Amino acid sequence: MRYRAAVTSLRNSAARPLSATRFDAVDALRGFAMVWMTAYHFCFDLKHFGYIQQDFYNDPFWTWQRSAIVSLFLFTAGVGQAIAVQQGQGWPRFWRRWAQVAGCAALVTASSYWMYPKSFIYFGVLHGMAVMLVIARLTAGWGPWLWPLGALAVAIPSIANYVHSTMVWVDIYSTFDARSLNWLGLVSRKPVTQDYVPVLPWLGVMWWGLAAGRWMLFERPKVVSDSPGPAVRVLAGLGRWSLTYYMLHQPVMIGALMALAAMR
Repeated sequence: MRYRAAVTSLRNSAARPLSATRFDAVDALRGFAMVWMTAYHFCFDLKHFGYIQQDFYNDPFWTWQRSAIVSLFLFTAGVGQAIAVQQGQGWPRFWRRWAQVAGCAALVTASSYWMYPKSFIYFGVLHGMAVMLVIARLTAGWGPWLWPLGALAVAIPSIANYVHSTMVWVDIYSTFDARSLNWLGLVSRKPVTQDYVPVLPWLGVMWWGLAAGRWMLFERPKVVSDSPGPAVRVLAGLGRWSLTYYMLHQPVMIGALMALAAMR
């Protein structure tokens, strides 16, 4: 009975405008990731301008934070796709949103090349998201299979490393380390770039978000539909503007730090 009631409720909500069927809990989780990302990037910018000395590339304190932040973004993107499919979002609307993500990814590449010509971002989180969103949309109907497929996607890079280390005659890296294919994630070392979010293992996180979103919508609808408190509503409001915020927060912080450096 609970399952039927949830399905009926969701079908009724799908008939309402999309703006009326946003889920504050999902937007708030994305908003929390954005606040965390801002703090992380601000510390990174402080290091870039010489105000602090930190190893963002090797210190686990920073590398684990980066992984957690990226995971939150991709997980909520997967949940978002589950919601979009449930609400009957068509491919034209999907492609309009996808074009925004892909266009912003191109802007990130151009701006990072200006700041870091030797390590510019050519396949960062937005580039990876643009590819993974298409895959997630095409596989949204795979149901429970998304859980083991996500685990497999997360494990494949480690499996590839094991094969290479135990079967040294199998050269799997000479091709996949090249920039033309390293976006897949089957690399022996991280390429020299300021942000790198390859399809593997990160597609697994988005698949888990897609699977979790479908499960919550049908089995635990109150998890995403209950009215939140004031703090959650603030985060949810921020989470609804994630792409705009993502594109603006670094120029604002870098500009402020450049102005501060000019006054020193």
